[in-house]
Amino acid sequence: MTIRVVIVDDQAMVRAGFAALLSAQADIDVVGEAPDGGKGVEVSRSVRPDVVLMDVRMPQMDGLAAARALLDPPPGVVHRPRVLMLTTFDVDDYVYEALRAGASGFLLKDAPPADLIAAVRVVASGDALLAPSVTRRLIADFARQRPAPRRNRALHLNALTPRETEVLELIARGLSNQEIAERLVLAEQTVKTHVGRVLAKVNLRDRAQAVIFAYESGLVAPGDAG
Repeated sequence: MTIRVVIVDDQAMVRAGFAALLSAQADIDVVGEAPDGGKGVEVSRSVRPDVVLMDVRMPQMDGLAAARALLDPPPGVVHRPRVLMLTTFDVDDYVYEALRAGASGFLLKDAPPADLIAAVRVVASGDALLAPSVTRRLIADFARQRPAPRRNRALHLNALTPRETEVLELIARGLSNQEIAERLVLAEQTVKTHVGRVLAKVNLRDRAQAVIFAYESGLVAPGDAG
């Protein structure tokens, strides 16, 4: 199945480079591009892509506002693509807000080409791009800037079993399913089942939102991400 992608970035050379790289893959088809968030929303609603690569800082409408528009569409708009934010370390807070809005992850704009291709595939498959190598640092930074745990979030933890709570905590620490399986001495498929139940019970879209939920509920504190 071909993955349909829209690229939204205010730099023409960046769009062209990403488009050339992705279009060269047999399973990826770049179906549109846009120079700002507003046009990105228009193009995405027109061509209905699977994944939108969204720059954070752009004129007219920034990537955060565009992501919110795509992920929380008005009545009558049923298509919601996966949104992968393109960012640099100096806009971490914007990325945090994008994850809360429902973005499926983030990718550094200077990441190797292979990482970009892999990111599109991961997000298109329904998972979140939260690589352990950067999650532990970035999510802790995001959480450190946020207010105290939200009471309604904390109450939702009561819906989880002790094992599901344990799995959620390890997700928030940046562990992959394989690493969680090794830590808890479980089969990886069992971990996947637990992850699915956590998402369903707390009404979360993917692992990205699960990480944010874990911090906002107070299950994991900023200093715990090591």
